[in-house]
Amino acid sequence: MPRSVSYHEQLIQGLKNPLEAAAYIEVALEENEPKFISKALKNVIEAQGGIEQLSLSAKLAYEKLDNSLKENAQVEYHALNTLLKELGLYLSVAALL
Repeated sequence: MPRSVSYHEQLIQGLKNPLEAAAYIEVALEENEPKFISKALKNVIEAQGGIEQLSLSAKLAYEKLDNSLKENAQVEYHALNTLLKELGLYLSVAALL
């Protein structure tokens, strides 16, 4: 009997495509919730081969951002989003092709 593919496995497969990864992070940004952004970044990093595949500077940036999102950055993130919205702007993600 063939083994079924889990949702997470399918998600990671799809996120190997840069356009899918960009759209996925874009949706997380639209949710305006730091924990969703944190999870989306983790999933995209996993799809791209894991944190071991990142450069040292990217690893450090990711760890700093992830810790910030988990701790007190909710205030800063929401402040940035509120300001951008008031200015008629929003954060966006695009794939480098």
